Amino acid sequence: MQRTAFLTVAATAVLLAACGSRTEDRALSGAGVGAAAGAVVGAVTGLSVVQGVLLGAAVGGVTGAVTSEKDVNLGTPAWRDKNEAAASSGVPPAQQPPRASVAAAEQNIVARTQSALSARGYDTGPADGVFGVKTRDAIERYQAQNGLVVDGRPSEQLLRHIEGRS
Repeated sequence: MQRTAFLTVAATAVLLAACGSRTEDRALSGAGVGAAAGAVVGAVTGLSVVQGVLLGAAVGGVTGAVTSEKDVNLGTPAWRDKNEAAASSGVPPAQQPPRASVAAAEQNIVARTQSALSARGYDTGPADGVFGVKTRDAIERYQAQNGLVVDGRPSEQLLRHIEGRS
């Protein structure tokens, strides 16, 4: 019974540790889920609840940090404000463009990045504005080969760098 409960809680913690596309999000969610799972494990085993929480938080946090977005990504964590990125831009909410135009602008950057990379021999798949695995991998290869920070994300700055290399 204890072993089954532990394995169930551990498997759930590993899956939920992948919440978020950012490493810090996955580490935080993994630590939180691990702490909760550790409390349960501590309560049903010879460990104290505190020991279980500490152990679970450590294991969950590390698991979340080493889990790749490529493997599992359960989306934006519940604590992450959907408008956080816009708010951190320094633009007051009343002056921010509607979400649809933001999405269209992002899709345009992806499509332009795909075209620019394809023209330089990187396989991004079709230049359709859809940010998929091939596009991310091509961006990461370009960034690594050109001494840039490798994050695999399209941006105006990356696009200017690619276009400046023509």
